[in-house]
Amino acid sequence: MFTTPAPLARPMIQALIFDCDGTLTDSMPLHFVAWSQTMRRFGIEFSEDRFYELGGIPSDKIIQMLADEAQLLLDVAAVTQEKEQVFLDSLHLLEEIAAITSIVRENKGKLPMAVASGGFRDIVAKQIAHIGLEGWFDTMVTAEDTARHKPEPDVFLEAARRLGVAPANCLVYEDADLGIEAARRAGMQWVDVRTLHRPRRMTA
Repeated sequence: MFTTPAPLARPMIQALIFDCDGTLTDSMPLHFVAWSQTMRRFGIEFSEDRFYELGGIPSDKIIQMLADEAQLLLDVAAVTQEKEQVFLDSLHLLEEIAAITSIVRENKGKLPMAVASGGFRDIVAKQIAHIGLEGWFDTMVTAEDTARHKPEPDVFLEAARRLGVAPANCLVYEDADLGIEAARRAGMQWVDVRTLHRPRRMTA
């Protein structure tokens, strides 16, 4: 039904929590193209390796970080909206990650489930709807819902709180190092989705 890192040594799983980008949806290549196209307009190179290293951090925080490093004064809200729109323009190309969405479908009505993402609610919701899983989750926690973001545990702890399940009894599916660290800090069990799916790289 689902895989745990060490099933015999772990507490019973009572809830499943899923990241969205790179976990439920194969969106990371599309996000990277959107990032590259947007940031290049401002003379900022954003490598694919670094893009993956920052997985789980909200877009506006990344843009502010890149602007500070380049010593540029950017309208972070406007640039964030531009980047997200470029991504949404490619939404028709988005595919689900079947190895993970099959787990959602197998556990519907059996275990409470949540989406916990560093993305913005509107973007996450549109992806979930696109892959046919709208209404399948008991709750959705996104960047707007917590003050701190991955690798801090807040997004996962809030999901567990809403589900009414102790963190130790939650199993997180994540594809990024920062997200896995957030799950660890939350005291949850986790599965590294990269052992089941590797997104295609857009650069050599």
